Amino acid sequence: MKRTLAMAQGLARALAIVALVMIGATILVRFAPGYFSDVRELDARYANTERAQLAQEAGRSKALTPLLVREIAGWLHGDAGVSRQFGVPVLDLLRPRIAVTGGLLVRAVVLAWALALTASFVALGTKHSQSIWHVPANILLAIPTAAMATVCLFLNWGGPVTVMALLLAARDFKFIHRSLRKTWSEPWLLQARAQGIKFRRLVVAHVLPAMVTQLAALASLSIVTALSALVPVEVIFDVPGLGKLAWNAALNRDLPVLLAATLLMAVAVALSGYTPMDRSGLERA
Repeated sequence: MKRTLAMAQGLARALAIVALVMIGATILVRFAPGYFSDVRELDARYANTERAQLAQEAGRSKALTPLLVREIAGWLHGDAGVSRQFGVPVLDLLRPRIAVTGGLLVRAVVLAWALALTASFVALGTKHSQSIWHVPANILLAIPTAAMATVCLFLNWGGPVTVMALLLAARDFKFIHRSLRKTWSEPWLLQARAQGIKFRRLVVAHVLPAMVTQLAALASLSIVTALSALVPVEVIFDVPGLGKLAWNAALNRDLPVLLAATLLMAVAVALSGYTPMDRSGLERA
């Protein structure tokens, strides 16, 4: 019963997040400067009648409530609308870009976790001050994502996967290392080490199973962090994914495209943020 209630609460929270994102994105774009201007009005190929239709389209968007109702009703019927900038269905713009962004996120998260886990175990096995290992992570976290991507682009070193992986690895390392150090000093693990059990067996059979709850919670937070860095990375490296599409839509006040891209990211954040596992251990770490 408690598990069912927790799942229902998680689903309700996810739906609330998506609804708030839809309303917030619509309001922000609707009241953005120049929302009612349209570059097609400057095109000589458009006749007066077509310009009048553009004016009528802008008039229908002046009232906020009908605009929200149309957007929500369209999504409920599986229609994301037509791009204001490109004049094609929004879903046709999203499909190829979802694959590009998904591949980027998967590669970055996998590489980040490999770096974070490796650095955590290496730091655990050294006799130097443990705080020294947090210095590189703190430096990477202090550098803005856009600045890191710009430097890598100018130096012709790395790429979007490298930038996102370094950002995620620096953040994940701090949590993994602290949690690993705490688990490593548990009495039952100290006894196992005193009995001469090999390091690899200790890690596989004892350490990782004891940390599975915290690692699962951290994995969901890694996805949220990756999504927050998606737009500057894709824009700077000219990656044809959802982040760049959302950026162009914001610049051109393309509400249907911006709303669709934002909703997809909100759904990903809501789903990754919902986990039946307790995060209290991660917060204490």
